[in-house]
Amino acid sequence: MATALAATEKDVSIGGATLVATAIELGLLDEIRMFRNPIVVGGGIPLLPPVAHPLHLDLIETSTFASRVIYERYRRARDTSP
Repeated sequence: MATALAATEKDVSIGGATLVATAIELGLLDEIRMFRNPIVVGGGIPLLPPVAHPLHLDLIETSTFASRVIYERYRRARDTSP
């Protein structure tokens, strides 16, 4: 995955909970964009997996559609420690 990212200057989008989990663990994500449908289904693979280290995010955009679907865009928070 890191090799594919290094081979381009363009933004790269990935999808699927398992692939996203791997990208998070490898520190390869700059942004997370998700659409959430407010329906409880009681199962499935979590979109954001458990991680070994906290991943601090800043919410930079959100929209709610007439269908009640919520779009959220997060950016990895910048390290503000000295």
